[in-house]
Amino acid sequence: MANKYELVVVLSPALGEEGYASTTELIKAKIESSATLDALETVGVRRMAYEIKDQKDGFYLQFNFTSEPNFPKEIERVLKITEGILRFLVIRVGA
Repeated sequence: MANKYELVVVLSPALGEEGYASTTELIKAKIESSATLDALETVGVRRMAYEIKDQKDGFYLQFNFTSEPNFPKEIERVLKITEGILRFLVIRVGA
């Protein structure tokens, strides 16, 4: 049974515009390989509440997707090993 999920990713500002675009495409491709991408919102650069890896700002992306329950673990595994990602969070939307 497929569930709806929301993924928020914070990218390092050191990546620059080309890095933002390539990392966004990498995440989008991974989601589309095993799930249905419902929405992608580019929030942009925002000041973070606290520094992460000596960075005060972060580039925020929000992905909404529908997938089987085992897929979020796989996307988390990929995000952990991807360069330039400061933080990410996957949550299940709805009950």
